[in-house]
Amino acid sequence: MEKLVQGLHQFQANYFRPHREIFKQLVKGQHPESLIIACSDSRVSPTLLTQSKPGDVFVLRNAGNIVPPYGASQGGEAATIEYAVAALGVKEIIVCGHTLCGAMKALIHPEDAAELPAVRSWLGHAEATRAIIKENYSHLDGEARHKAAIEENVLVQLENLRTHPAVAAKLARRELTLHGWVYKMETGQVFGYDVEQGQFLPLTPAVETGPLTAPAESAAG
Repeated sequence: MEKLVQGLHQFQANYFRPHREIFKQLVKGQHPESLIIACSDSRVSPTLLTQSKPGDVFVLRNAGNIVPPYGASQGGEAATIEYAVAALGVKEIIVCGHTLCGAMKALIHPEDAAELPAVRSWLGHAEATRAIIKENYSHLDGEARHKAAIEENVLVQLENLRTHPAVAAKLARRELTLHGWVYKMETGQVFGYDVEQGQFLPLTPAVETGPLTAPAESAAG
């Protein structure tokens, strides 16, 4: 807690005061252009990745960057999506997965969440991802299978997004665009799904120092 409070002091002194005009405008309302749906993993920061300023992006985070189909969950995801699209008028929605995702690891290795009943229940909203991996990627194992699950899950959640009425209406009027991203933690790269080529392609180059050593994975990150 001491570290967090110290951070609050630094924010007030080093950011809030020098950028007071930005915050003065934000008091009047918010007008983000994008909604980013990302994983709750502490190592992933959508605003840091995109170098966004306060007010630039609306953010929804949960374990596994999951979007339950409309009506399938009593959680806040549907309300957040509806508000972003219908009330705030965002023009883009980005589902951003990431490498080393513990939620996707638990999805393909259920034993990892054996003692986490709430996590197991939540991952039921990614059952389509699990089925796709089982049926189409049985020849893969280890890191390759995990990578496939991460990427396929982003595509599954994009399809789930289309079941939300506010999203469907804006897509029909071509007032909204959906994007699928995967953040590669080891290199700092972000890959975007290219519909025409049917694969994730780099949106950014790798950092010059090369890949980092992979950290340990958590059960739901």
